[in-house]
Amino acid sequence: MSGNLNTTINGSQPSSCYKPTAEKVGKTFAFCLIFLVSLAGNTVIGIIVYKAKAMRKPTNFLIVNMAMSDLLYAIFVIPREIPMLYIDSWLIGGRLGQALCRLAIFLTDFSGFVSIQSLVLIAVDRFGAVVFPLRSPLISSKLCPVFILSAWVVAMVVSSPYIFAIKLLEYAAGLECRMHWNEVF
Repeated sequence: MSGNLNTTINGSQPSSCYKPTAEKVGKTFAFCLIFLVSLAGNTVIGIIVYKAKAMRKPTNFLIVNMAMSDLLYAIFVIPREIPMLYIDSWLIGGRLGQALCRLAIFLTDFSGFVSIQSLVLIAVDRFGAVVFPLRSPLISSKLCPVFILSAWVVAMVVSSPYIFAIKLLEYAAGLECRMHWNEVF
C-alpha cells in the first residue's frame, strides 16, 4: 500500500510524529533566535529603566512590567516547545513532572495575562495624557506599583484554574500534559 503519509488510512488520522527534518531544524533555529532576542531585549529594557533616573516614569515602569512578563513567557515556553518538536511525549515523570507540567502551562497563560493588563494600563495612561493634557496623569508614580502588583495578582487568580485542570497522564506512547476540565468540575 503506497501513498502519502499525510493522508488518512481507514478513517484514522495520520501519525503526528511525521515532521520533515528541515522543518524541525528551521523551527528549532527560530525558537532559539526568539529566545535569545527576547532574553537580551527584555533584560536590556529593565536595565535601562533601572539605571537611567530620567526613564523612571509610570509608563516606562509599565513597559518594564510587560517586558518581565514576556521574559517569563520566553523562559518557560520555548524550552518546553523545542523538545516537543522531536519527542511527542513529556520528558519528566513522577511528582516533579506533574509539577513542571502544571507550572509550564500556568506560567504561559499567566505571563500573557500580565502582558495584556500592562498594555491596557499603558493605553489608559496615554488616553489620560491625550484627552486631559493639563491634568495630572491618571496613573501616578505612587499608584503605579499598586497597578503593577494588581496586574500580577489578577493574572494569577485568572490563571489559577489551570493548576487544577492540568494533568500529566501516561499513555502507551509516553507522558502527555493535558487539560482535564471534567475531573475538576
